Amino acid sequence: MRVEIWTDIACPWCYVAKTRFEQGLAAFAHRDQVEVVYRSFELNPQAENGTVPIIDAVAAQYGRTREQQVAREEQAAAMAREVGLGFRIGGRVFGNTFDLHRLIHFAKTRGLQNEFMDLAYRANFAEERSVYDRDTQISLAVEAGLDADEARAVLDDPDRFAAEVRADERAATEVGVSGVPFFVLNRRYGVNGVQSPAAFTRALEQAWADRQAA
Repeated sequence: MRVEIWTDIACPWCYVAKTRFEQGLAAFAHRDQVEVVYRSFELNPQAENGTVPIIDAVAAQYGRTREQQVAREEQAAAMAREVGLGFRIGGRVFGNTFDLHRLIHFAKTRGLQNEFMDLAYRANFAEERSVYDRDTQISLAVEAGLDADEARAVLDDPDRFAAEVRADERAATEVGVSGVPFFVLNRRYGVNGVQSPAAFTRALEQAWADRQAA
């Protein structure tokens, strides 16, 4: 059985949902027969890397007050801490995640996609390091077990893994994904947002039962 997960490193809900899904998967009896595929989704593909604080940038993007956006950050932080994840509020900056998605695809070719994603999420949310900085991206790649020169070569060539990112985004449109996190089980069932581990387990069980009955 295949589970496709559309996600963006800039998304705090994706950060939490990844761990909750993994907990739900761990409780699923047939977990060893589940293929998990992470797919790229850019929350703001027009974003430029800069120094605008994330709270101000996202508040402006969605028409919220700063207080409303701070409240959403606090909600995400509480949810993160419930599953043992670190989360700081107020120090992240706004940026473009396209290069991160390219590196995620590169990491996949080396069997290190999950490791790289976890490190990128932690750097962004728990440490508030700028994951849009090239040196940070290479450092994260090395920490995940990737070769520094290979990672640098990927970043130097804007075409490397760009087609893979765009293919994921086209697939998102085809299956009706308009926001993340979004989970698609066997291209038949969609699960949207930050669900509980138990809800993820139930979704897996439902998809598995329907697969067996087909």
